[in-house]
Amino acid sequence: MKILLTGANGQLGSELQATCPAAMTLIPTDYHTLDITQPQQIAAALAQHQPDVIINAAAYTAVDKAESDVERAYAINHLAAETLARESAQRGIYLLQVSTDFVFDGLQSTPYLPEANAKPLGVYGASKLAGEQAVQALCPSAAIVRTSWLYSAYGNNFVKTMLRLMAERDSLGVVADQIGTPTWTGTLASALWSFVAQQPQGIFHCADNGVASWYDFAVAIQEEALALGLLSEAIPIKPLRSDEYPTPARRPAFSVMDRRATEQQLGYTLPHWRVSLRQMLTELKQQSVTA
Repeated sequence: MKILLTGANGQLGSELQATCPAAMTLIPTDYHTLDITQPQQIAAALAQHQPDVIINAAAYTAVDKAESDVERAYAINHLAAETLARESAQRGIYLLQVSTDFVFDGLQSTPYLPEANAKPLGVYGASKLAGEQAVQALCPSAAIVRTSWLYSAYGNNFVKTMLRLMAERDSLGVVADQIGTPTWTGTLASALWSFVAQQPQGIFHCADNGVASWYDFAVAIQEEALALGLLSEAIPIKPLRSDEYPTPARRPAFSVMDRRATEQQLGYTLPHWRVSLRQMLTELKQQSVTA
């Protein structure tokens, strides 16, 4: 089976490259080799490689910057997904579209089902939702996989930022009134490879299990990093309200997603986020030892 991957050098793309099953041929592309905002480039790449599957892991993910860079966010998150969906439908290609918990407004207090009403609060979520809707309309055989609070040993993310700040500062303040689920790219990549093999259709929620605030997540990062020797000493971490840390884009206060349909499809229970965090930090430690 031949899989064309967009966003190959991002967090998820890097994880997918590292975990690609031996029976599958992966064609990794990034914006240097395939600008997905250019429909003619997509058509040419698909004609050249003739993939069986497309995993669209490319996205405009700068949540705050998207508020002022609206056209670019929609070009990548909406229009490019629309082109990939149209081409996939015409060529009989299975499409996996990666999306986000930011399609929800966060006003619920129970986990969002895949069919829950989506009401994004900002440009990032709205552009990703527009991409989802285009995929559903043009390529009904596709799967849309929403994830949340993604981090990995690759690229820049909350975990690596916290490790750096915890090593540099005497104390830290972290928002405590936004609740979601940290998700390791290892969890998501494993699920996506199963989806490639099974080729289900519809909307799925894939995140690690459990819930946390960003404050909870930061505290856990420090505890796990100290246990692994990635940090030498603990610093005080103070919980903040969102209004004490204003940002251009509003974030959902609660974006926990119901994963039961995904677990049923996969045939296994997704790991708890704390277990995944420990795995990722262990991987990070191994990288620093071999570097």
